[in-house]
Amino acid sequence: MRRSSRRPLQRITDVAVSLVIGLYLVALVMDEVVPRPGPLVVLGMIAGAAQGAALWWRRSHPVTVMAIALAGGLLVHFLAPQGIFPFAGLVAIGSLAAARPPRVSLPALAALLALTALNFLTASSGDAQFAMAFPVVAWALGEIVRNRRVAIEQESRRAVSEEQARIARELHDVIAHSVSVIVVQAAAADDVFDEHPDQARAALRSIEATGREALGELRRLLAVVRPDTDDEPRHPRPGLDRLGELVEPFLAAGLEVAVRREGIGADGALPAGIDLSAYRIVQEALTNTLRHAGAGRAEVTVRAASGMLELDILDDGRGSGGDGSGGGAGHGIAGMRERAAMLGGTLDAGPLPGGGFRVRARLPLGASR
Repeated sequence: MRRSSRRPLQRITDVAVSLVIGLYLVALVMDEVVPRPGPLVVLGMIAGAAQGAALWWRRSHPVTVMAIALAGGLLVHFLAPQGIFPFAGLVAIGSLAAARPPRVSLPALAALLALTALNFLTASSGDAQFAMAFPVVAWALGEIVRNRRVAIEQESRRAVSEEQARIARELHDVIAHSVSVIVVQAAAADDVFDEHPDQARAALRSIEATGREALGELRRLLAVVRPDTDDEPRHPRPGLDRLGELVEPFLAAGLEVAVRREGIGADGALPAGIDLSAYRIVQEALTNTLRHAGAGRAEVTVRAASGMLELDILDDGRGSGGDGSGGGAGHGIAGMRERAAMLGGTLDAGPLPGGGFRVRARLPLGASR
């Protein structure tokens, strides 16, 4: 509504500027008191009208319009020096500065100042000095408009880049978690397929559920970058209230997981950004445990106290690998640290002296995302 209402107003303004300046320049040449040859006066009138008409395209072709304003302004000044101000040039330099960087607009400003300086030959010194300030002011206003537009574009690109990075992290977490669980469950099903077919079927059902959940989350993420094309219901946003659902695939894969909540209920309300990030940290930590640590048991403690949300994920695995629980967990832990840092929190991860691996995160509950 706002943009559509601005377009007609902009067209009216463009017509008014072109018409007023064109008519003024033509009248200025016609009112010249000093006798001039007829053809020269007609040429001056054409130059004045051409400057006014050219201003209609000052936004789409600012360089060309600036050149016409300079050439036509020189002829008009020669025929009517009492005009003092190069009005078409002032409008053109403002539009050029708003559309092009200084490396393009500054030479045009210098040319316009040179044209305006001709007043020192035909007008009083005070009037000439007064006229010299106007091209600089018009250029400065245009430069302010350009800088503001550039700042808005940069902010928009930064927001898009941050959103893309967020989606990439979400995709990494969803795919890494789901694929790791599916691989472990498929291997377990293969081991017990002949001797314990019931356990194999249970593993296959868990694989199906994990795959469906992964597809649902992928659809939710992709809905951010493309509109929905069907009426399929949206899946709820992951959060700490869904920890019970999160640990089910790990239980089916043979990893015993105990979840404890302290100071927060199963459906305790948390800021959306913290809730999602905490869920992803727990998910990544358990996925690393299942994939790399060779653990049989893990404990997840979620604690809210003193304005902080604390996460403690402890397993009884090998706890090797320095920055991750096992050989390949380092990249996942780096992602968890990045999530915590984005919310103003901290995350520590490392092996324990007596064996096992621990991930501890502290997220301020006042953070927003």
